[in-house]
Amino acid sequence: MSKVTVKELIEEFDLELVNDEENVVYRNITTSDISRPGMEMAGYFTYYPAKRLQLLGKTELTFFSQLSQEEKKDRMNRLSTYDTPGIILSRGNEAPDELIEAANEVGVPILISKMTTTRLSSQLTNYLEIQLAPMTAIHGVLIDIYGIGVMITGSSGVGKSETALDLVRRGHRLVADDSVEIKQEHEGTLVGSAPDLIKHLLEIRGLGIINVMTLFGAGAVRNYKRIGMVMHLELWDQKKQYDRLGLDEDTMTIFETDIPKLTIPVRPGRNLAVIIEVAAMNFRLKRMGINAAEQFTERLNSVIEEGDKEDF
Repeated sequence: MSKVTVKELIEEFDLELVNDEENVVYRNITTSDISRPGMEMAGYFTYYPAKRLQLLGKTELTFFSQLSQEEKKDRMNRLSTYDTPGIILSRGNEAPDELIEAANEVGVPILISKMTTTRLSSQLTNYLEIQLAPMTAIHGVLIDIYGIGVMITGSSGVGKSETALDLVRRGHRLVADDSVEIKQEHEGTLVGSAPDLIKHLLEIRGLGIINVMTLFGAGAVRNYKRIGMVMHLELWDQKKQYDRLGLDEDTMTIFETDIPKLTIPVRPGRNLAVIIEVAAMNFRLKRMGINAAEQFTERLNSVIEEGDKEDF
């Protein structure tokens, strides 16, 4: 399971730690949901989501200030649990003494942000959704071609990396080679990136490992890209019937998301880089409502119908 610690949030959002670090336990955050404990401030803890980050804004703290001393201690003791990963105060509000005392007992970090509550909640949620998104790794190459994230798959030695090198020379951008880490940031949205160890690197058999950014410049690489289509390379099989019109639509399923997939037979003399480049352009045209295969079929049907009428 993906996880994020409060220590990472402190560095990412420039948060100020209020309580003593010796008393703090940096627990893992396992959900992107943020809780604003308004009902809890009123004393209703029946459905308190203790495992979420707790965000206290001006509204919650103003209400809290109106409680009796006994109620203040009770609320903060129940708010700070061994499951609570952290409590964040927005707008630079000071942490009440009752909160600091209760949090120190169970090691909950108290953090202060200068951002407004709504903006902080939005940025925290977006960050956590990306970091906690389900992830898998697929053997292949990911290239940004004309704004389309094209993932090239195929058996080892079929020519994926060599094709990627040719595409980079033609002005396209490398995202990942050999291993593509894929995250489902939102439903239907798959984003691929390279593992840190092999970022910006290409392995070419007989040549070795090359650094694409060093050789071709920063414009030849990018760190991540949404995957739009899959190009599967396979050795040419004369017994197999390959699609010649482009009407058949195959897909590859990743995290229950279907990605359009084309199978390209590989044999000497075929320029795979040009084929993949044209496939990406054709994919863009299809998204704009222009489908050459369907237009050809309509023309063919029209010619056949006219021929039938002449026979009569």
